Amino acid sequence: MRPILVSSCLLGLKTRYDGSDNYSQAVVDYIKFHQFTPIPVCPEQLAGLATPRPKCWFSLGDGEATLAGKGGLIDENGQNVTDIFLHGAEECLKVAKLADCKLAILQQRSPSCGSQKVYLNENLIEGVGITTALLNNNGLKVFGDDNLPAKNT
Repeated sequence: MRPILVSSCLLGLKTRYDGSDNYSQAVVDYIKFHQFTPIPVCPEQLAGLATPRPKCWFSLGDGEATLAGKGGLIDENGQNVTDIFLHGAEECLKVAKLADCKLAILQQRSPSCGSQKVYLNENLIEGVGITTALLNNNGLKVFGDDNLPAKNT
């Protein structure tokens, strides 16, 4: 079986910022259909953040901009959490490399995991999360839970 990096909340683990999950039967079915071995990750938890934790969003740019030093994140209390999210992304990349993952399915709209849309100052915009940007930059193909590749992929 081939490994695939997966946002742990999509697999039913209670790792979301509010202590809930984003269980996705479509993601589970996709993994089973392709006989992948899921490697669950939560970048925020890998960075040391508690669950539950304050809601976070980009205050400037998105994940790509943040990796380039031109973006940033804050939590709902106004605290700058950019370095924490960068650390979580780096830890996810380490896990992906250790497990030899070539693909990832991550939670859409997350400041870490979003693959098409993220929040900028509480507004949904086109962009990617920090972990997605770092994984993409290191050769992984990242899909969101709502844009899974065709079953024959």
